[in-house]
Amino acid sequence: MNPIASYYHWLHGRWPAGLVEKMPEVGDDGATRLEGVRIVGDLTGIPLLKFSADTGAKAVQAFMREPGFSGGGEDSDLYDVAIIGAGVSGMSAALEAKKAGLRYIVFEAAERFNTIVNFPKAKPIYTYPTEMIPAGDIQFGADVKEALIEELETQTAGIDTTPARIDRVERAGGELKIVHAGDGDSVTRAKRVVIAIGRSGNYRRLGVPGEDLDKVYHRLYDPAEYTGKHVLVVGGGDSALEAAIALAQSGAKVTLSYRKKEFNRPKPDNIEKLEALERDPDMVVDVAAPTSDRVGVASGSFMGARPKGGTIDRLMASKLQAIREDDIEIVDADGVSRTVANDVVFAMIGREAPLDFFRRSKIPITGEWRASTWAGFLAFFAFCVFVYHWKSGGSLTQLFAQNGWFPNNVPGLLKSWFAAAAQDKSTLVGTLAITLKKPGFYYTLAYTTSIVLFGIDRIRRRRTPYITAQTLSLMSFQALPLFLLPYIILPWMGHNGVFDSGFMKTAADNLFPVVGYDHGREYWRAFGLVLAWPLFVWNFFTHQPMTWWLVIGGIQTFVAIPLLVYFFGKGAYCGWVCSCGALAETLGDRHRQKMPHGPFWNKVNMVGQVLLAWCFVMLGARILAWTMPGSALGRGAESLFQNLLSQGSLFGLGIFNYQYLVDLWIAGVVGVAFYFWYSGRVWCRFACPLAALMHIYARFSQFRIFPEKKKCISCNVCTSVCHQGIDIMSFANKGLPMEDPECVRCSACVQSCPTGVLSFGRQTPSGLIKLDTLQASAVRAREAKAS
Repeated sequence: MNPIASYYHWLHGRWPAGLVEKMPEVGDDGATRLEGVRIVGDLTGIPLLKFSADTGAKAVQAFMREPGFSGGGEDSDLYDVAIIGAGVSGMSAALEAKKAGLRYIVFEAAERFNTIVNFPKAKPIYTYPTEMIPAGDIQFGADVKEALIEELETQTAGIDTTPARIDRVERAGGELKIVHAGDGDSVTRAKRVVIAIGRSGNYRRLGVPGEDLDKVYHRLYDPAEYTGKHVLVVGGGDSALEAAIALAQSGAKVTLSYRKKEFNRPKPDNIEKLEALERDPDMVVDVAAPTSDRVGVASGSFMGARPKGGTIDRLMASKLQAIREDDIEIVDADGVSRTVANDVVFAMIGREAPLDFFRRSKIPITGEWRASTWAGFLAFFAFCVFVYHWKSGGSLTQLFAQNGWFPNNVPGLLKSWFAAAAQDKSTLVGTLAITLKKPGFYYTLAYTTSIVLFGIDRIRRRRTPYITAQTLSLMSFQALPLFLLPYIILPWMGHNGVFDSGFMKTAADNLFPVVGYDHGREYWRAFGLVLAWPLFVWNFFTHQPMTWWLVIGGIQTFVAIPLLVYFFGKGAYCGWVCSCGALAETLGDRHRQKMPHGPFWNKVNMVGQVLLAWCFVMLGARILAWTMPGSALGRGAESLFQNLLSQGSLFGLGIFNYQYLVDLWIAGVVGVAFYFWYSGRVWCRFACPLAALMHIYARFSQFRIFPEKKKCISCNVCTSVCHQGIDIMSFANKGLPMEDPECVRCSACVQSCPTGVLSFGRQTPSGLIKLDTLQASAVRAREAKAS
């Protein structure tokens, strides 16, 4: 392994990189872009029975609150509510509609409560959170499959269902049309529609010839049926491993095919069982209580002697090519095509939302771009290009200044409105008369206003002590030292003589050099009090050394931040102090699920390491130029530094330099323009050089996110809301502390977990675990209050 690959593996490459499942876009109360249609149940992202029942009832309640909606009417063919799916969420919606006296209909393609009916026999039922009482009339008391079905049937005895498979939903004027599949032009009309179809039965396809043969299954009910047969299991999760183990224990000759080189998803117990069977095929490692609901519990229930001869042949980094009646064709890790005898195939590669149904219904899917998406993105991108060039001090800024365009005309307006005060720089109006002609002021004002307003929205929505404290911290750092101090407070103090004598003059001379324009001093350097090098490079990269800033910045970057990271993780700065993080956690809060995940994007994380190296090269060149000004080496270092920082060009264009390419384009245009399409942490995750430095510090940090393994239901909500692209679930469902250095302590994973699995904390060198006292989990907060 070469040094770069070794470094990448040490820094980022060792961590899991799971993907996030595509789902329909769902808003509050299940609302969708298709007016009058709400999605409930599994497809809201949380596969828990209580949440499913709750969302179903609340969807109908939300319809009842909508202006203009009323039940009944003279048109008997127009239903008030049509419900697609008769699972827990659909039947909960039906009960609520019935109670409200609405005219409703329930469509079901298979059978009532189909998902639960297909659970393994006597499967324990997880009705978590224990303290939660779902909205509506469906409540849960049973703790095993059979009792639960009886309980649900009793509670929904008065609800009839109509057998039908629905192709799509369309809006036609003031009503909705439910188009039936394979039934000509059969249409049901409704005022409102509840989609409660869930993910069950919508299995991911293998995409190979022969996958529609009768011998291909997605569930394993009784492994004993396959004794002595050649079985292929495809997949690398708990379902695949548990199926392979159960089949081998039942005497089947199993080939386990997985497309990756190693397992990331399965729980450690399942991997240990698999490895034990590979060492000794006769070892007893029954799957007595499978994690997956798609694997039966019959692997140890034999009448008489246990079948012998079961084996497992594991093919990692392999790819299935074709399925035939008597064999399968598969390419192994060496690229060699093999034909393997085969009687049955179990495709355990997961399930997905019935995305084609939503596409036909014109309900957007997360992560899928349409023409309108591209139009909005390009328009906002162009706007960001204009704004960042307008405020940069370059040619566009000069064009506005030369023509007296906004904001250069604002001081004149102030002088006409407040003539005396505006002429006196010592007054607040006089100070503002100078400040208000700077484009950067308006940009920072908009930036700060966004953080404050969306920060308030975040606090109201998420409602945990951690979120409240964190958001107030971010708002305070942005509003005071990063806005009011450099743009208003310091200039006003300067015009009132505060920096004219004594220690204050000495401090100002060393921190805010005198210039012959604007307020007379470079008060913008106050950004360096919060924004550390190399996020803010301009207090380090000066013509002559500014000793005070070098000391302040050196302490920040190489002493204070490393200590913060060691004890509390990278997020102690990124998630509580930094202005980039402030905008990401407030304005970007509703878009965090848009961050791309996976191995490719983890490699893109290394862009920040490249920019960090760029900054260190500039720092070295700057120091050489300062210390050896008359030498050839010093002159060469000066030339290199100037080109890297601000003078470098490409094809005659002055764009290949840090100031323009990184500071303006990557940190500014790209970082902000991507907010509503790729989450707010694009700059922070992929390119920020200070974050890249903190990634190195974080490899030695005590900070962890600790999981309570028994509570994890592998719903993947934690991973899906991580706008740093971390595969949180891969740690949680194995019971391992999460120590990916990308984490910014935003708490979205902890706060969003429906079962309260996760907690922030530290693990000392001695192994002692200390959990944070500031509660970040809404579930744990409710549990603590209930107890």
